[in-house]
Amino acid sequence: MSTVHNFLFAVYPYVCLVVFLVGSLARFDRDQYTWKSDSSQLLRVGQLRWGSNLFHFGILFLLAGHTLGLLTPHWVYEPLVTPGQKQLFAVISGGTAGLVCFLGLSLLLRRRIFDPRIRLTSHRTDLAILVILWAQLALGLITLPYSLHHQDGSTMLVLSDWAQRIATFRPDASALAAVDWPFKVHLVLGMTIFLLLPFSRLVHVWSGVASVSYLFRPYQLVRSRRLNVPAGQNHPHRIAATQSVR
Repeated sequence: MSTVHNFLFAVYPYVCLVVFLVGSLARFDRDQYTWKSDSSQLLRVGQLRWGSNLFHFGILFLLAGHTLGLLTPHWVYEPLVTPGQKQLFAVISGGTAGLVCFLGLSLLLRRRIFDPRIRLTSHRTDLAILVILWAQLALGLITLPYSLHHQDGSTMLVLSDWAQRIATFRPDASALAAVDWPFKVHLVLGMTIFLLLPFSRLVHVWSGVASVSYLFRPYQLVRSRRLNVPAGQNHPHRIAATQSVR
């Protein structure tokens, strides 16, 4: 196992995680007005509606699927399904969501590049992050035939074991040496996206996560302050009734 391989799959994940967390916190603290997605909806709505909906549906499903699939221990689902069955389900569901996300992102990327109005208002980082995401989705789709080639689920078990070791601070990249190259490139590029996230428009995903707290917020109390109004007569309906009588 080479030094580069060990760095990419045993050290680089923690570098990306630290930059992702600290960078996001620093950006929120220093540049809150840049904490947004810079929507171009007012310039052109057509392809945005289809592209954005397809992309966000697909990417949310992929994020949830990858998180649960990689970080769920084997003993949790072993009584229910075999590794091969789980991998087949992941290929079908993940492949479908990946294709949907890929089509949506292709529409968004085409809109950014070929629409003159959108292109003039786009930052270089906007185009760069879209291209990187497009390449990552393409790599994910390329891995599907390789996954079907190992129908016993062995590759999935190797990837899950690596991810769980990273999450529990027990890194070991030795088993990944035998994995096919598309999986390795897919992992490295995926970690790089988290590395770049605090410095791009993707940082607004934190707002989506934080918005869940809105469901549990307390009721907002609004009290009106009315001057020169007798006590007990500061209710709007009572004031209207008083004025109508007069």
